[in-house]
Amino acid sequence: MAPTVDPALIKALGLDAATTKISPHGGSGFASTFRLTATVNGEEVDYFVKTGSGSDSEVMFRGEHASLNAINSVVPSLCPKSLAHGPLSIPNQFFLATEFLDFSHSSGAGSGQSLAQKLAKLHTTPAPIPTGHTTPAFGFPVPTCCGATVQENSWQDSWAAFFGENRLRAILLECKRKGESDGALEDVVNNTIENVVPMLLGEDRLKGVVPVVVHGDLWSGNHARGRIGGKGGVEEVVYDPSCVYGHSEYELGIVKMFGGFGSGFWKEYERLVPKGEPVEEWEDRLLLYEL
Repeated sequence: MAPTVDPALIKALGLDAATTKISPHGGSGFASTFRLTATVNGEEVDYFVKTGSGSDSEVMFRGEHASLNAINSVVPSLCPKSLAHGPLSIPNQFFLATEFLDFSHSSGAGSGQSLAQKLAKLHTTPAPIPTGHTTPAFGFPVPTCCGATVQENSWQDSWAAFFGENRLRAILLECKRKGESDGALEDVVNNTIENVVPMLLGEDRLKGVVPVVVHGDLWSGNHARGRIGGKGGVEEVVYDPSCVYGHSEYELGIVKMFGGFGSGFWKEYERLVPKGEPVEEWEDRLLLYEL
């Protein structure tokens, strides 16, 4: 018997239950994943759905919904649009519904833009000014998750403050809460925050940093070629983001750490987005961002 489509999904997507079906699709370490197919205006349309239980899933899906749409609003051909998220009709169960990514086609005319070109566009488009602020800020409207780790995204006026407090210190505090820290680790992290971060990222050193959309978890496993919504041509796409409005080079720390992107990508990207000043500290900044 085919799985029943939860009424909350039907309502959120404005579908007809009589012509909607759902089946397992793909896999994830943190959620159950499905392909939902419905008839819309006489045509068959596919959606991608994640479901999970508990407050962790609620936070994760809210963050991914906002992250996908932050990327999509700047470069629509780079990732699927998130269509809805929220509670299912079953207590303590939550969902995320997005456009479907079809990976079954490896060729076909798309926008013609490479991954480097799309990331360059993403990383050179200034972020919107947050609600309640009069100038750009570093952070994100909601918490996001990098894997199972919840990211603290409250707004900061400087990039050094955001990276030091919202990333390094926030992770240290979480390790302490779980009993996974010791005095030596705390000393290293605190020294990094108090000395290394200002030295490499301080406003008197790293000048002119403008917050832009950063995917936040970009490695080869979160990049592929496919058709967004099952229509149009094949595009270079990314998924499973954990976004922040931050320094564009922050993205490159993860990209470089896990590898999987060839020399052609780096050459084209650096032509479009030159290394920030001071250039001689670029490698050091990326090593810092790998922490």
